[in-house]
Amino acid sequence: MNRLLDDLTGAGEVVTDREVLLSFRHDQAPVDFAAAGMPAAVVRPRTTAEVQAAVRAAARNHVPIVPRGAGSGLSGGANAINGCLVISLDKMDQLLKLNSASLFARVQAGLVNARLGEAAAAAGLRYAPDPASFEFSTLGGNIATNAGGLCCVKYGVTREALLGLRVVLADGSAVELGGATRKDVVGYDLASLFCGSEGTLGIVTEATLRLLPQPASTATMAAGFETVAAAGSAVARIRAGSTPSLLELMDRATIEAVEGFAPQGLAETGALVFAQSDQPGAAALADVDRMGVWCEEEGATIVVTTDEAAEGRTLMNARRLAFPALERLGAALLDDVCVPVAAIPELLVGIEAIADRTGLTIATFGHAGDGNMHPTVIYDASDPSSTAKARAAFGDVIALALALGGSASGEHGVGTLKREAAKTQLGEARELHLKVKEALDPAGIMNPGKAI
Repeated sequence: MNRLLDDLTGAGEVVTDREVLLSFRHDQAPVDFAAAGMPAAVVRPRTTAEVQAAVRAAARNHVPIVPRGAGSGLSGGANAINGCLVISLDKMDQLLKLNSASLFARVQAGLVNARLGEAAAAAGLRYAPDPASFEFSTLGGNIATNAGGLCCVKYGVTREALLGLRVVLADGSAVELGGATRKDVVGYDLASLFCGSEGTLGIVTEATLRLLPQPASTATMAAGFETVAAAGSAVARIRAGSTPSLLELMDRATIEAVEGFAPQGLAETGALVFAQSDQPGAAALADVDRMGVWCEEEGATIVVTTDEAAEGRTLMNARRLAFPALERLGAALLDDVCVPVAAIPELLVGIEAIADRTGLTIATFGHAGDGNMHPTVIYDASDPSSTAKARAAFGDVIALALALGGSASGEHGVGTLKREAAKTQLGEARELHLKVKEALDPAGIMNPGKAI
């Protein structure tokens, strides 16, 4: 321990106070399901050079490294390991460059997503990836998990906005991957390899990110259905006929939780579907009106459309309140599965069956337009029986998604929470992943025990 601390000279602020270290032990995944250890120390660098110094010190002392952003993750990816060195990038929060002519920004990894969004908006641009945690999650953390958001259905996840990276490798060297151009086919696409790797291959310290023009107009639709199956069918119908900029779904349990938390005047209904279009001018309203017709044909009992921005925000507010509302009901184990869009009705019906079988509330909401749903298991953390049922239900939801040709995680990452599920999903290809890991991190010190 003393030798590690001596070697951390030049690594930035070093924290060893036990009370402070406790705050760096884990992310937002429930500790009952994602174990966390006690770090030996935390470093808070401000530059790539300081990150390099920290990595070299850990490598010399054979100490595992756990990279961390804001700790907003939901899978245990930033959870500490006993005796590890946590490298927190929260002080690397600078917007280094915004090029409005070439539509890109260069940022440090600790910059909060919303701060980039504000800077882009001031230049008449936007950064499209918008995870629910955008107001406090960091861009480096978004890259580590390949985070998504409400607008992914049209604009894609973080990887689609990624042009280049600066990465510190396990030996302390720093490399530049990709660049600022829209097209680049020289060499392997290593920037994409690091996106979603959860700090297991290296530490992202800077990123070059794609910006887009702000849409000139937005129109919004909300539709209510008696059943989640009908709502899922409407989602598939919309995706087959249009390209919405947002397409979300909430089931009855989520609607009731939101109404109990912050009443929105939502109709008593089995499910709600929200959609937006950012087509230019009058085309946006025409687009959501057409989606509304399709919803009615799939059994919607109520449809509302608007091109008024304030009314649109009011309609969407219920969706953004979903998880905070569910957290009030008890301990909340948030799942994150993704299936082909056509399989959404079967996924939703299957989740209801799991809830009935376990006797637990499983409230489902999420990014239905790209098949990424968030079934949330509500349980009593003080009751071992309830906790065991929650664990089983969580696993059953993942197994259902895999059986439908889907993925165990759509945007929250694997961390420790879903590592066993990842092994099942990867199958024989896991060996290839392990070979990549060994090639880039032969000593196995980069966030060991996570992701794969």
